[in-house]
Amino acid sequence: MEKFGQKLKYLRQEKGLSQVELAERLNVDKSTIAKYETGKIEPSLTMLKSIAIFFDVSADYLLGISDF
Repeated sequence: MEKFGQKLKYLRQEKGLSQVELAERLNVDKSTIAKYETGKIEPSLTMLKSIAIFFDVSADYLLGISDF
């Protein structure tokens, strides 16, 4: 799920957030964000939904199914 990690990092940086700041807003540990971004772990469906809502994008976009 490397595309997810790349998209998450891009969206995070576009908002000017550090991994720590994003982790605080999503109520997860900073290491979780780092692992998502490097593709070491995948988010749960609940977390995927939370990330999509936070960044106002679709889950399809985050998963690389859609470019929008």
